[in-house]
Amino acid sequence: MSSISDPSNRAFIALGSNLENPISQVRQAFDELDQLPSSKLLVYSSLYRSAPVGRLDQPDFINAVAKIETRLNPHELLSALLEIERRHGRTRKFPNAPRTLDLDILLYDDLKCHQHDLTLPHPRISQRAFVLQPLMEIAPDCHIPGCNTIAELLAACHKQRVERITA
Repeated sequence: MSSISDPSNRAFIALGSNLENPISQVRQAFDELDQLPSSKLLVYSSLYRSAPVGRLDQPDFINAVAKIETRLNPHELLSALLEIERRHGRTRKFPNAPRTLDLDILLYDDLKCHQHDLTLPHPRISQRAFVLQPLMEIAPDCHIPGCNTIAELLAACHKQRVERITA
């Protein structure tokens, strides 16, 4: 994993894919997160299989969460993540469309912001078991500003199927 020497920010990134070998897409994205400028990949979760949300007529997703330290500001980090998605062939044909790779900033320190291109914490973090389960694995005591504990949020999503995979 890369090294950075001065103080930085903590960010959690959600990863998801359901096209073109999703397990490989997510694993490769871990490596690419570790290569982000002025950043260091600290830890990442196991891979999880989940049913699609919103548009149901598509393959299951492979999901994970990674924790990084970065000196990139939130918009620089978002731009870097969008570039990784682009390199993986991500297209945005319609909302909730199948995708080769989806990278979302879930949390950036304790920052709360709502701008046209970036909302932090991620606006649906508390409603998605496929985000909460891997987040709980790597950071069970993580605080989501304005929300209950991760365990309480995950319990409220008990009807969503999320399965840890070993592949």
